[in-house]
Amino acid sequence: MRLFKFVAFVLPLAMFAVACEGEIASFPTTPDPVTVTETFTGTLNINGAATHSFSTFATGTVTATLTSLGEDPPAAVGLSMGTMSGSTCSLVLTNDRAVVTSIVTGTVTTLVGSLCVRIYDVGSLTASVPYEIRVEHK
Repeated sequence: MRLFKFVAFVLPLAMFAVACEGEIASFPTTPDPVTVTETFTGTLNINGAATHSFSTFATGTVTATLTSLGEDPPAAVGLSMGTMSGSTCSLVLTNDRAVVTSIVTGTVTTLVGSLCVRIYDVGSLTASVPYEIRVEHK
């Protein structure tokens, strides 16, 4: 009789443990967000500026790199990053002495964000210049 009580108690407990093990193993896993690289190009005019917007889908680092500034680059331009609100780019990080390879880095703390990168003349352009900016984010 004691053996029967023992089996009656332990057998359901063992089945529960096996069932739990199977359920835990079948939980889906969420992959790490993939880094997205976006490239923005255009022409910067004397006393001009250009703004490009992009969206992030995870928290983490956002980096904007000035990768090209024509064959005869000016002494410096402005490179900024900020948040988009409608059609307005509210600058948060700025570098008024950017040259090719300059980087502006920030951190996104919300899952989805509407951001912008802006390039502008700081008074050093003597002619229009083509540019390329690479933005990496999640």
